[in-house]
Amino acid sequence: MKLSPREAEGYFARPDADKVGLLIYGADTMRVALKRQQVLAALLGANAEEEMRLTRMPGADLRSDPALLLDAIKAVGFFPGPRAVFVEDTTDVAAPAIIAAFEEWAPGDAQIIITAGQLKPSSKVRKAFEAHPSAYAVGIYDDPPSRGEIERLLSEAGVQNIPRDSMSAITELAMGISPGDLKQTIEKISLYKRGDNSELSIEDIEACAPRSTEAALDDVLNVVAEGRAGEIGPLIRRLQSQGTNAVSLCIGATRHFRTLYACASDPGGAVQGIGKLRPPVYGKRRDRILRQAQGWGAPKLQTALTVLTDTDLSLRSAGQTAPAMALVERAMIRLAMLARSR
Repeated sequence: MKLSPREAEGYFARPDADKVGLLIYGADTMRVALKRQQVLAALLGANAEEEMRLTRMPGADLRSDPALLLDAIKAVGFFPGPRAVFVEDTTDVAAPAIIAAFEEWAPGDAQIIITAGQLKPSSKVRKAFEAHPSAYAVGIYDDPPSRGEIERLLSEAGVQNIPRDSMSAITELAMGISPGDLKQTIEKISLYKRGDNSELSIEDIEACAPRSTEAALDDVLNVVAEGRAGEIGPLIRRLQSQGTNAVSLCIGATRHFRTLYACASDPGGAVQGIGKLRPPVYGKRRDRILRQAQGWGAPKLQTALTVLTDTDLSLRSAGQTAPAMALVERAMIRLAMLARSR
């Protein structure tokens, strides 16, 4: 049977020990691995490997020895409790062994957990699971984690007392990083807050969030918007060493100053304007953007956007001879000087 993403989330948390098996497939190996870890932990408990209730095997081994899977699901364990056979990196060469195991499976045998990469609808392995009345197939796609999935990760890590703004900040963070990085970040938050029963703050999340090129770009843009011209050069060198090019930097600056202009030009004032931003901003970042928008004002921000538009056109011009990053750095310094002008 085929499970929808919503049905799958519930099944991963509470798998049925009486089913024949589960196929988890998808192009993102990390996402598939995290779901497999979740379902095996829920199905077998914490000590399955130590108690030899979990058998692992590569899918490629089933091509040369098709009976390997059947022998594993029929093997009698030394310890009581549910058992599973985990077959990883499975392709259609393992289909005959899987179909044979389905035919011989009986209540009390080990459950068959299969992981695979992206499988077409015509895949023999996928068809075998989708057609079986007591087996499930789940496709894992590159969608951002749901609110329920994030709450589960936080609960498993023991992170509690999360106000609404902090939960929104974690949800926004989850949309921009990989599932593995999200899991590591939540584990880091758990350690960071160990023994601290106060509310999880935006500052706590920022302290544990991965430091990315985007964060380094934010540093440059904040320095420019706050008129600190002397700090621009070293920060741009650091960004350049991380692989950021001049066009990306110019686009990021344009996006930042458009955000400031949207706040400053709102008829109800910058405070109302920042409340209309989508996605919303919170904590120190919100305070900083508001302070910058109020300091610049709409007229100067219009000038800044003109400078950035002219710089972007120059970067894309076929006749441009000056070094691209030097051109952007000059524009940034000009904006920082404009920020300090009255």
